[in-house]
Amino acid sequence: MNIKKQLGMGIMSAALGIILIGGGTYAYFSDSETSSNTFAAGTLDLAMDPTEVIDIDNLKPGDSMIRDFELHNNGTLDMSKVTLETDYNVIDANGDNSEDFGEHIQVAFLYNMNNFDEVIYETTLAELKEMSPEAISKNIFYPELGDEGLPAGEYHDLVVKFQFVDNGADQNQFQGDGLELEWTFTGYQTDGEQK
Repeated sequence: MNIKKQLGMGIMSAALGIILIGGGTYAYFSDSETSSNTFAAGTLDLAMDPTEVIDIDNLKPGDSMIRDFELHNNGTLDMSKVTLETDYNVIDANGDNSEDFGEHIQVAFLYNMNNFDEVIYETTLAELKEMSPEAISKNIFYPELGDEGLPAGEYHDLVVKFQFVDNGADQNQFQGDGLELEWTFTGYQTDGEQK
C-alpha cells in the first residue's frame, strides 16, 4: 500500500476510535423517580350569627337593650385573635345636633348570657369608634377568648348591652335621630409553624 492509503486508513481508524470513545461516554445505566407534591392553603372564615346585632326604634334616654351574638370560625385554620372596628353614621332628623349621638350610647360587653352583670369592657360608641381594632381586641376579646383565640370549628357567644344614657340634662336635640352602626370583625391567623 502506498503511503497515502496507509495515512488515510490511519486517520479513518483514529476518527472511528474517537467516535466510539465519545459515544461510549453516553452509554450508562439510569433510573428515575418523580415526586408528586401538594401545597394546599388553609382557610380563615369568620362568621357572625346573627349578622344584625341590634335594630331598635323609639328609644328614649334611659332605655337599655341586651343582645347576644356568636362569632364562628368556619375555616380550617385557628384564629389567634379577633378584632373589632366600629363606625357609625348619625342621622340628624332636625339638623339641630350640637353633640354626637354616639357619645350618648353606652356599650357594655358582657361575659355570657347567664352572667349579665359581669362587664368585660364598657365605653361609648363614640369612644369605641376612635379606638384601634387592636386595643379593642385586648379589652374585649382577649378576656373572653384568651390565649386560644378562636380555634377552627368553634364559636364564642358574646353579649352586648346598649344604653341610651340619661345624662339628666336636656337631650331634646336627639328626638327623631337615628344612628346606623357598623361593626367589622376580623379574624387573624396564628403564627406559621414547622410542618
